[in-house]
Amino acid sequence: MIAIVDCNSFYCSCERVFYPALANRPVVVLSNNDGCIISRTDEAKALGVGMAAPFFQNREIIEQNNVTVFSSNYNFYGDMSWRVMETLRSLAGVHNVEVYSVDEAFIDLHEIEPENLHAFAKKLKSTVEQWTGVKVSVGVAPSKVLAKVANHLAKKDKRQTDCVVVLDTDEKLLEALHKTPVKDLWGVGRQYAVKLNSMNIITAYDLSTMNETWASKFLGGITGVRLIRELKGIPAIDLLDELTTKKMIATTRMFGSPVNNLIDIKEAVATYTARAAEKLRRQHSVAKTISVFVVPKEKRGSGEGYRRESSLSNYRNLPIATSITNELIKPALQLAESLFEEGNSYQKAGVTLSGLYPESSVQSNMFTTAPSKSMNALMDMLDNVNFSMRDDVIKFAASGTTKNWKMRQEYRSPRHTTRWEELREVR
Repeated sequence: MIAIVDCNSFYCSCERVFYPALANRPVVVLSNNDGCIISRTDEAKALGVGMAAPFFQNREIIEQNNVTVFSSNYNFYGDMSWRVMETLRSLAGVHNVEVYSVDEAFIDLHEIEPENLHAFAKKLKSTVEQWTGVKVSVGVAPSKVLAKVANHLAKKDKRQTDCVVVLDTDEKLLEALHKTPVKDLWGVGRQYAVKLNSMNIITAYDLSTMNETWASKFLGGITGVRLIRELKGIPAIDLLDELTTKKMIATTRMFGSPVNNLIDIKEAVATYTARAAEKLRRQHSVAKTISVFVVPKEKRGSGEGYRRESSLSNYRNLPIATSITNELIKPALQLAESLFEEGNSYQKAGVTLSGLYPESSVQSNMFTTAPSKSMNALMDMLDNVNFSMRDDVIKFAASGTTKNWKMRQEYRSPRHTTRWEELREVR
């Protein structure tokens, strides 16, 4: 059996840990530059606050109902995520926990006796909540897709399920599949859901009755075949191999205010390149191609309102694939300089690394040499220090120090667990 532990409204739940008075009050967390709502509690949802909707469109509802608003605080959320995952590892064993995202983890329960599954799922929930303060839901089933179905049902009616659902019998599985719309299945996107509905496949049960030949033809080949197998209770998705190694890595941000000079553009691009390189090293990969784009500020058109300017982009193939930050920053800055036009204002920039493959396969050629062991060791040290201290304590000079372009965070809470000067005080 497989369990998935999913944090409820994770960002909001993290904020509530240090503000217990918000336990039953509506809370929302905003995206970069306080633009859109990216997390909301059940209370905020009940008021009609939209998910992923622009903040300004919900401002009236938020102000009228005293909804508490926070800017995104990713250092804090990352540390709280680590605490949740470490708690799960301590309960289920390090090798049995597969971290899927910042707020979700799958757990292999093969060592748990069938009669103890529900009790162990309850223990996972209660221990995580007691040790970290973060509220979670737990779904248990024979496969990862079915565990996702169980978790979805656990969240759908929290009072009735107490946020724990275990699908350990054929009867429970059948009922769960009938209750779950095909659009809510993990791995079925919006377009596929529309396509399946047009074929009179409305529920997860309807999809589970299809055969693998049909799935291969109409549901994306091997991906669809694996989904059908999972719905039938046959484990077919290896998360460690398929989901943790990305084929492309990007870092993009909206600027806190429009930028109109090359120095700020280059500082932002250097910062984003350093972050992308860190992600690249985390999965032990190297990149062969680097791309940079900038987005000009919207300009007033000839009619009413504004017209959106197209993004400007350029790329460069590197002489040798690398994950060394300074070897990526240099071409990134050259690309940024080629895109910048004097007199324009820019509202966003980004860096993408592609052509990825394992670092162990890097080879030098007649004109270039692979990174030395000392450079790789230096990058490891850089990552370790920045991970433990946060906020890029050690960085390349090209990233700048003033960061006039940094994103807007008007409602950010203190970084309670990662900054000595922002620790919560108890008197």
